[in-house]
Amino acid sequence: MTIKLTLAAALAAATCLTAPQMAAAQAKTPITHAALWMMKRVGTPIVSPDGKWVVYSLTEPSYEADKAVSDLWIVPAAGGAAARRLTNTKGAESDPVWSPDSRQLAFSAKREGDEAAQIYVLDVAGGGEARRVSELSTGATHPQWRPDGQAILYESSVFPGAGDDAANKKAAAYKKALKYNLRAYDHFPIRYWNEWLDDRQPTLIVQGLEPGAKPKDILASTKLAATPGFGGVEGETSVSLSPVWSPDGKEVVFVATTARWTAAYSHVGYQLYRTPAAGGEPTAASPVVGDYDQLTFSPDGKQLYFNYAPQDGEIYHLPRLSRMAWPGGGAHSLVARDFDREPAKFALSPDGKTVWILVPEAGMENLYKAAASGGKPELVIAPRTGGYTNLAVAEKAGTLIGTWGSAVNPAEVVRIEPGAKRHVNLTEINTAAAAGIDWSTPQHFTFTSSRGRPLHSMVVTPPGFDPAKKYPLFVLIHGGPASTKADQIGLRWNYHLLAAGGYVVLMTDYTGSTGYGEKFAQSIKLDPLKGPGQEIGEAVDEALKRYPFIDASRMCAGGASYGGHLTNWLEATTTRYRCLVSHAGEVDLTTQWGESDGIYGRELTNGGPPWEGNPIWKDQSPITYGAQWKTPMLLSIGERDYRVPLGNTLENWAVLQHQKVPSRLLVWPDAWHWITKPEDSRKFYSEVDAWLGHYLYDRPLPPVGKAGN
Repeated sequence: MTIKLTLAAALAAATCLTAPQMAAAQAKTPITHAALWMMKRVGTPIVSPDGKWVVYSLTEPSYEADKAVSDLWIVPAAGGAAARRLTNTKGAESDPVWSPDSRQLAFSAKREGDEAAQIYVLDVAGGGEARRVSELSTGATHPQWRPDGQAILYESSVFPGAGDDAANKKAAAYKKALKYNLRAYDHFPIRYWNEWLDDRQPTLIVQGLEPGAKPKDILASTKLAATPGFGGVEGETSVSLSPVWSPDGKEVVFVATTARWTAAYSHVGYQLYRTPAAGGEPTAASPVVGDYDQLTFSPDGKQLYFNYAPQDGEIYHLPRLSRMAWPGGGAHSLVARDFDREPAKFALSPDGKTVWILVPEAGMENLYKAAASGGKPELVIAPRTGGYTNLAVAEKAGTLIGTWGSAVNPAEVVRIEPGAKRHVNLTEINTAAAAGIDWSTPQHFTFTSSRGRPLHSMVVTPPGFDPAKKYPLFVLIHGGPASTKADQIGLRWNYHLLAAGGYVVLMTDYTGSTGYGEKFAQSIKLDPLKGPGQEIGEAVDEALKRYPFIDASRMCAGGASYGGHLTNWLEATTTRYRCLVSHAGEVDLTTQWGESDGIYGRELTNGGPPWEGNPIWKDQSPITYGAQWKTPMLLSIGERDYRVPLGNTLENWAVLQHQKVPSRLLVWPDAWHWITKPEDSRKFYSEVDAWLGHYLYDRPLPPVGKAGN
């Protein structure tokens, strides 16, 4: 006789829950957009050098843009006391950093009366209001204390040739007074993510803290800054030179390029530079060109540590933890040896003998350690779920601080205890709220693809899940491709919010993903869509074998960015899905190459520029197979997206409409590559849920713009 347990009975049997505990478990509620969006968000923790205090930003969201709050909070690193608010202002603070004596904090903020963000210093030990240190029309960001605590280094974005703030004001006034409105360019690139680029460039300012001290731009008058193509490292929202003080406070080390204008046809090579803090011409600290990140000096000042990735004909390289002798400079050597994983974040112990490393692996984020002199990293802690997303070490005390979270645990500040292989929570900001939500930890599985590659996947089940029932499947495809789906909470494509409508969600790290070694990520070269698309199909087949609760007759797929590219490829190559959802996805490799803010990487991926005749440009463009398109598709795009511009989505829409494929187009006028405004996000999820509900549950499709919230 076969006995079937209800979910409640099975849960009670498996966990030995009491009746009151079972009632509490059953009282959990499905996640909603409001429950997800309104969770408070913990920022990067900053531990004081003496190891006594941890400061972090805490964002209190709102659906009304002017009602969201972000302030700095402080908590004892030893625990035992509740966190307390340090700031309470309308503008958010960013880039907080402790003074060497652990008494003051410097940060960047735009406060009342500021036309741009400025540097403020707060006396944490003595109390009182923060005082403004800078007063630049061009703004001030990324403060760094000089080792003696008597000056601060920060960055600003200035006009070329402007030696001081008066010159920058004059240049800005000239542009504002022009009677015409024009953007003019002589070189690529011309835009980045969501902004048109202008002629401003990053610079470094040193500001003494004595009364009456004036800011000094230590790069403005240099030949390096005047070199055509000079620039910093471009991030999603800012450009930075990533500067750090030398241990003696006499120099500044930073990362820069003089090859910005080569971006259309080659890598933009970066180098380490050093420059006198009092002013002078920068010189190269190392002859090696590539990508540099996380510059960190050893406690004794004799080594400079950083992540480094070379630039060559490959489309991707793992960053490698490296070091360089100081003050000599020159070539650098490998620290994390025989280690085919990314050191996403690292921190040095106070004695300089150990380097702690956070490593993403197969959806998790684990803690390793290695000899700072060089050696193979050793696994220290592999959390059962989720992982560590930030890492900091108290410079004098050695206290290890981070954040830990998972797909069902919003990130909290923790003290990591490597010896005990555990962490201790210093905050419990969202713990109670998360405990009241009916959501499940992702289930992991790995299988070997037809090409002999091990592929990792995660499955998320819906609220009220009953393994005896059948559920539709939504295949969620990650972007990148040099990315991964992690066991963490996200806002953009939240696994559980997508599952809340009654769907099982499947996520697969296809070839090209990170967290599985360098070669695995590189293997997408010359096969940008076909191979990964096949692997996604094989992952679906494997999930159907493993999980009898998935209904093979009711499946949809979707994704954003590269996930949108692959979704469009599925439109062109299979009819196994009832519907598709594509946000910011390319449909034509050639037009994407010509329209995007970055083109050289696409050239490497596809085997040369389009006119050289590599068949990939046509054979792996979904639009080539437009005659075969049949699957209903929901399209979404931000009008200010310059990474995968509007043109590709309009091409996609044109083909769908020409072929009379049921389709809906969502254009977000204020959005860029990501939909970040709260009400836009809520509407996006409601549209996706309505689309899936129509094709997977036969629910009526509401009129355009009328999907429920």
